[in-house]
Amino acid sequence: MTDTIFAPATAPGRAAVAVVRLSGPRAGEALSALAGRRPAPRRAALRRLRALGGALLDEALVLWMPGPASYTGEDSAELHLHGGPAVVAGVLEALAALGLRLAEPGEFPRRAFENGRLDLAQAEGVADLIEAETEAQRRQALDQLGGALGRAREAWRSDLVEALALFEAAVDFPDEDLPADVARRARPALERLLADLTRAVEGVDRAERVREGYAIALVGAPNAGKSTLLNALARREAAIVTATPGTTRDVIEATLRLGGYKVILADTAGLRETTDEVEAEGVRRARLRAGTADLRLWVVDGAGDAGSAAPAPESLRPGDLCLVAKADLPAGDSVARALAEAAALGLEAHVLSARRPEDVAALEAALTRQVVAALGASEPPAATRLRHAALLSEAKSRLASALAMAEDPELAAEDVRLAARALDRITGRIGPEDVLDRIFSTFCIGK
Repeated sequence: MTDTIFAPATAPGRAAVAVVRLSGPRAGEALSALAGRRPAPRRAALRRLRALGGALLDEALVLWMPGPASYTGEDSAELHLHGGPAVVAGVLEALAALGLRLAEPGEFPRRAFENGRLDLAQAEGVADLIEAETEAQRRQALDQLGGALGRAREAWRSDLVEALALFEAAVDFPDEDLPADVARRARPALERLLADLTRAVEGVDRAERVREGYAIALVGAPNAGKSTLLNALARREAAIVTATPGTTRDVIEATLRLGGYKVILADTAGLRETTDEVEAEGVRRARLRAGTADLRLWVVDGAGDAGSAAPAPESLRPGDLCLVAKADLPAGDSVARALAEAAALGLEAHVLSARRPEDVAALEAALTRQVVAALGASEPPAATRLRHAALLSEAKSRLASALAMAEDPELAAEDVRLAARALDRITGRIGPEDVLDRIFSTFCIGK
């Protein structure tokens, strides 16, 4: 990498401060051209920034960070400007006039990765930290940025090296005075590693839900009170509420924060047989969302009669909740039927009104318990992305093959080597260029 790049590191728009970053072999030269004398390394200094023609651009704090002790491992600089759009635009134009190039999305962490300052999993942690909206997402991203997966990989690799050494000893030194069962002695290390990788793969689903959001679907018959509950929990008019059954015809989402976790609450079309083409599509989407949600809230009209009440949706599972709504109205016969069905299905039931704040607060508390129980395990997952899960599964497959081939140490050794290669690709020690391009292209410009 011989070119020098620059980009705003703060969001566009008016602000008190805007930061512009530079990285590359000409970063020091560019800093001197704009600010005159460079400050001491890693010491902020106040400087007047001037364009090539001498026009004053801003009075700013500047930082000089010579490589390799910088974020990217290259010579780097930061300009802490006043945050007016005109100021930022003027400085960017001046940097371009000096022959520097605007950075591509993700180019700064990619250079850090290629210069050994971050491994690939840590770079993904940077992206997650930028996108973090909740406390749980922040903690998970910081754990990843801190190298949790890299440390786990090193521990796994030590077991692989132990097993590989035993297999290769059996292959390369068959005539030496070695124990007859030397290859079999690799089995405990492989079995231990296989169990560790299995736990790591299982943790990815939890990590994905922390990052993307825990999905809750409101399901039930038309006019049961689903949209009213959505609005009450979201504390805004997210869904249209009318007395006409079938008003909601598409999935309407609202984002909540429960127990420090991101939750995606979805209102769905009322479940019923219909000849209306649009409503039928809404019902299809409702059933699809209910089937893929982490938790379903079966909403029942507590003011209705048992004869007109719809049966429980087929998508319900033990652990879901039954919400008997409209408790502020006279109770109908549907209440007893719904409670009996909920008990038979193993569902926790709540009789409530969305118009009573205390009922909404109690429902929020119940949902928070569910979310924390699902996502709040004491040990944070080391692997957090589907990419990690795919490579861990590949390593698991190779280890299972090695265990099956333990009586043929040469074949078993090759499977262990392939497992090690899969683990190396998690942190980017080896990996196809197109995979790296895809990962870093998801970053915002300036990161």
